[in-house]
Amino acid sequence: MLSSFRQHIERYQKISDEQFDAIKPYFEVHSLKKKENIQEAGQAQLYNYFILEGCLRMYTLHEKGQEITTEFALESWWLCDQKAYLGKSETDCYIQAVENSIIIRISRDKEQLLIKEQPFIQIYILEMYQKAFAAAQFRNKLFKLYSKEEIFIQFNSNFPEFVQRVPQYLIASYLGLTPEYLSEIRKKMIS
Repeated sequence: MLSSFRQHIERYQKISDEQFDAIKPYFEVHSLKKKENIQEAGQAQLYNYFILEGCLRMYTLHEKGQEITTEFALESWWLCDQKAYLGKSETDCYIQAVENSIIIRISRDKEQLLIKEQPFIQIYILEMYQKAFAAAQFRNKLFKLYSKEEIFIQFNSNFPEFVQRVPQYLIASYLGLTPEYLSEIRKKMIS
């Protein structure tokens, strides 16, 4: 089951069997049912989640109670509320399974201990934080440079697997669109 995690690490650095065995105890494996939350707003003990199977989303609640999706993650992606995780503060985000999912998780304290006790993993962790920052920049650029229709076209061309697997209303929430407007855009694309 953890072979996909090892493969992901090895995309960035080689790791021996002994090294991989040494890092496994820092992580916990969890199974989630569709629509099950693994993180609730107000939690202070936070985790960084790596998706082995399935899809997760992170969302927050608008003051009127509306769910606003802020991130998605599929297999071999990491997901967490970075600001709260790194600052060890309470989160205002929820993390929910979009599909039945299997994840591994690590707490900030265990991550810091992992880096201290197994310094070879620091290269991989740094790469993951850099990728997360690059993804945030990409999303910011989308919203500043493109119309709402162009945002979906860019999202669809860069992340077609999300469009195929994630319900349209969640994609609309993520892109700041109404489900009805997203439906209109998709109809235009087909015709």
